[in-house]
Amino acid sequence: MLAALVVSLRAELVRSREQLGAAVERIAELEAQVSRTSKNSSQPPSADGLSKGGPKPRSLRKKTGRRPGGQDGHEGTTLAQVARPRYEVRHEPACCGGCGNGLTGAPVTGAERRQVFDLPPVKVEVTEHQLIERQCGCGHKTKGTAPAGVDAPVQYGSRITAIVLYLYGGQFLPKSRTAMALAELFGIPLSSGTVAAMARRAADGLARFTAQVRDRLAGAEVVHFDETGFRVAARLHWVHVATSPAWTLIICHARRGLEGIRALGVLPRFAGVAVHDAWAPYDTFTRSAPGPALTPAGAAAAGEQPGGPVHQLCTAHVQRELQAVADTAGDGQWCWAAQACDALVKLQGMVADAIAGGRDPLDAAAVAQQTACLRSAARIGLSQTRARSAPLMRKHNALARRLINREADYLRFLTDWRVPPDNDLASHCTSWVRSAASGFSRWSGRVAGVVLSIACGTDIFRQRAAEVGVVAAS
Repeated sequence: MLAALVVSLRAELVRSREQLGAAVERIAELEAQVSRTSKNSSQPPSADGLSKGGPKPRSLRKKTGRRPGGQDGHEGTTLAQVARPRYEVRHEPACCGGCGNGLTGAPVTGAERRQVFDLPPVKVEVTEHQLIERQCGCGHKTKGTAPAGVDAPVQYGSRITAIVLYLYGGQFLPKSRTAMALAELFGIPLSSGTVAAMARRAADGLARFTAQVRDRLAGAEVVHFDETGFRVAARLHWVHVATSPAWTLIICHARRGLEGIRALGVLPRFAGVAVHDAWAPYDTFTRSAPGPALTPAGAAAAGEQPGGPVHQLCTAHVQRELQAVADTAGDGQWCWAAQACDALVKLQGMVADAIAGGRDPLDAAAVAQQTACLRSAARIGLSQTRARSAPLMRKHNALARRLINREADYLRFLTDWRVPPDNDLASHCTSWVRSAASGFSRWSGRVAGVVLSIACGTDIFRQRAAEVGVVAAS
């Protein structure tokens, strides 16, 4: 009887231990989900919410020693007087401020210049084009030809259209507020439907422009790629971005994967260095391991590049993933992810310092040491998570395995200094779209994508992308 009770209690103890182990794994998984922020994952800062303030994680950036704000040598912008103003208005004194005598004919001893910059009064001008018809002696009647763009009895001119597109597509005002601005500033009665129609016509006229941008990107040496979710007509679409320092192309597509990448039309024809995160569909186009669609015959039929690109995986993304792993370790405990992250930061710093100082090549011994630290940390992480007994452990195991298998793609920036180690250039584009282009949610995907591409070629885009980039990377 006693022996049976011992056996029963032992079995119950085993079950309790199994349940406790499962509960601990589940708690760790839930804690990782709750603590997920833009600092340790790829989610945007806007998804952090107000409840995730908390202490900021350790910064991955090195101190520069520079003070906040504008640096020495920074070219500022201020209002300055011009040498030859269009108008000059003289203001004479009426009488002497001392004795009260008149000053007519008195000598001029000085003149203080004060200049006011303002706009002239703006009003709409109506130009009537009369198409005169005349009858020849032979009886045939011939009518004059209207100038290009004058196609209707009543229409808005090119300057009004340009202002509407600037406010709607450049400053991202909603259609109703764009129409309101034209009415209040210039007295132009404009409807929301007219604003939308102008945007559609502008998009239709940019096919050649977008084709040229696509060709320039496909022939570039280094191009950054990214994608993000985007609401269009109240449904989920995907913004796909291909960008270089000179060109940016953005489209909206209903699909995120290969269909959307092929619709963007750059990566399938690209044979340079593709910078992106570790999202698997980008690897479909790889020089070293072409898939079935990238064989010479298949590529020719699909208009794709048979060789394909090589890849630089974004180190900023993987550093956030490693930070999330390190956050699960106890305070003061060594973690393989922290070592791997430190090694990546030091390798990036070596390249940045070498480029800034004009040194070539890198210190081979220092590079080898940090590469060994990265490799060793990834192998330890792979060993520690070999059991893959819970979703969180499987995620950490996949991260360690990726660091080992894709080491060359993560460290390509060490040998090719044209290639930045991170994908900030494209990430800033998608962050800017999410933060600044919410007014496009009612546009069609085609119009939104085309006008987004136009905005990316303006100073407004560069300014806002820089601002969003600072927020996203801080």
